[in-house]
Amino acid sequence: MSEKRILLASLLKPINDTRLYEKLGMSLSNISEACIHLAGYVASIPAEAPVNIHFHPIFQFRRLSTGRITAQRDYYRLLEHLRPHLVIVSTHELLLATLLYKARYKGVRIIYDIQENYRLNLRAQRNYSWPLKHLLALTVRGIEKLAATSIDYFLLAERSYADELPFLSNRYTFIENKYKAGREKQPQAVPVSIPANGQLRLLYSGTIAEEYGVWEAMELAKQLQAIRPEVKLTIIGYCANSHTLAKLQQACQALPFVELVGGDNLVPHQEILQQIQGSHIGLLPYRPNASTFRCIPTKLYEYMAHGLPILIQQNPLWQGIVEGSDAGRAVDFGQLNAAELYQELSANNFYKQGIPDTIFWGSEEDKLLQVIVPLLSEVQEE
Repeated sequence: MSEKRILLASLLKPINDTRLYEKLGMSLSNISEACIHLAGYVASIPAEAPVNIHFHPIFQFRRLSTGRITAQRDYYRLLEHLRPHLVIVSTHELLLATLLYKARYKGVRIIYDIQENYRLNLRAQRNYSWPLKHLLALTVRGIEKLAATSIDYFLLAERSYADELPFLSNRYTFIENKYKAGREKQPQAVPVSIPANGQLRLLYSGTIAEEYGVWEAMELAKQLQAIRPEVKLTIIGYCANSHTLAKLQQACQALPFVELVGGDNLVPHQEILQQIQGSHIGLLPYRPNASTFRCIPTKLYEYMAHGLPILIQQNPLWQGIVEGSDAGRAVDFGQLNAAELYQELSANNFYKQGIPDTIFWGSEEDKLLQVIVPLLSEVQEE
């Protein structure tokens, strides 16, 4: 097979994003004669990347600015320059430019990598005013439906999307955000217990937002700190909401046992993994919300892969994974009894049956390649 160029593009994800680069990009780089290009938001370029992966950090703008419009112009120019045979689009805002490119160059294949149900997120979360969020949701779904007939295939990061998205037409495969092990140290020995004395380190990682329970994490830390003064909570990740960030920074200044890492800037994934390895309890205190209720947080797989005991908000889907693997407990973060919870955590071991193989990326890579290789064989040569 002669060289085939594959472009993976995301408007908002950094160029070194876990799914964009570490999972999809690295897996596709194993295809013989494939040349992989990644277009994303400005971030540090991984020094250890394979020689057939090339990075294009062409996006850099404030999330609510005209830069999001000019970014699409820059993206189309990149398409014209690279002339990819296969384009994997991870953001709905890049769909129309990709369709224009496909219309001009026959034989191009397009895959839409759906990482979020954007319409549902806009309607269910409180990031915009009521009229604006419904207008945006209507626009997003309109773009997706318009593009659907020209999209060759869909990758779904969540199984729930198959029921929620009406335009898929059975042209999809689930490629879930399971954990891809890197060169970090091996997970600690199992079973795992929380330390009986010394510092007790709690972790909240990833996107920092009210919907994802950042205030609930702080409230739990405050209650546990009254029981065990050595408690420390680390909050690490990026917060897109400036009001939430300012409020959080002020709250952290008043609580010496709470550390904020990142906040106003993207945090490298390796730094988050290092925090996971050094923590004793991982927190997923998501507030019940339609946009997240049927989705599996990526951090859930990350915590389990490192043998980290987990506290999750009560949710049948998450409970089945966590309690079924003896990885932690489901609690109602809105009605905590910290004393009882601490006593239960202290009296139990976790991961007594080991860390399950089902949480790792290997199975997803196999499914991904089964989709991509046949599509590449269909593309027309220049």
